[in-house]
Amino acid sequence: MGEKIATREAYGKALAAVADKYPELVVFETDLAGATMSKYFQAACPERFFDMGIAEGDMVGVAAGMSTCGFKPFVNSFAMFSAGRAWEQVRNSVCYPGLNVKIIGSHGGLSVGEDGATHQCIEDFAIMRVIPGMTVLCPCDGYEMQQAVEALINYDGPAYMRLGRLAVETVTDTIPGYKFEIGKGIVLKDGTDVTIIAVGMNVQMALKAAELLEADGISARVVDMHTIKPLDKELVLKCAKETGAIVTSEEANVIGGLGAAVSELLSEEYPVPVVRHGVNDEFGRSGKAPAVLEAFGITAEGIAAKAKEAVAKKAGQFSK
Repeated sequence: MGEKIATREAYGKALAAVADKYPELVVFETDLAGATMSKYFQAACPERFFDMGIAEGDMVGVAAGMSTCGFKPFVNSFAMFSAGRAWEQVRNSVCYPGLNVKIIGSHGGLSVGEDGATHQCIEDFAIMRVIPGMTVLCPCDGYEMQQAVEALINYDGPAYMRLGRLAVETVTDTIPGYKFEIGKGIVLKDGTDVTIIAVGMNVQMALKAAELLEADGISARVVDMHTIKPLDKELVLKCAKETGAIVTSEEANVIGGLGAAVSELLSEEYPVPVVRHGVNDEFGRSGKAPAVLEAFGITAEGIAAKAKEAVAKKAGQFSK
């Protein structure tokens, strides 16, 4: 594993790095440039940076209008606000007309830590995924985020991308020839007994969980599913057929997000045991991020336990 960097910081730096390459790129902020890290773009290209103040709905509406003039707007705020407070504008002003606006939600999930339940957005995957025509992304590390930013700039249509607050280890840079592609997951580790499909910082946890499982004689495949919608159906089906059991892992409510997307697909196409790992339909709480994650079982050990459950279900299924 490589450098530790928060995906929000990698995002801000990636925007600044491509500012000159894409003159149509414009960035909107809601008085949070120092938190979402859009400050890097602001410094590099102040004439294409717009701070709208604490007015998320207005920000999305203005960005929608500018997109009709050939600009490529990226709108930024905390996930709780860009996905939550501005949901109506995202739905009606961006997705309904299919406009080319990218909605960025920083500080997603429980790892916001001390900000507590009101700011720990665990619903964003579900509420963004349910909007028709919306693409939903959550890169797992800085290297993947760099590629995701440019992929989004070149993608024509509405999209939501979650950023994380905590610095996380870089893992995708170790994959030979790695290339980010919207809608295509990637196998980071092969395995034969169970597949762990993870998103965001849970990808790193899944890799550690695979090591724990190996010590117990269980071979776990690990998939980085950075795009929740559109889901990589081909890869999910391949993993289900080859390993016979699936665990999904996300720093989000287990209702409506990655786990739901995978379960919906497999229940219709190729039923195998699916065990969802994430926040069990409850609000977060305030505390140091590692302690909060531990309290909710969002850990490598938590994933490993779910994998053992999935393997046991597979054995019971085939013994009937």
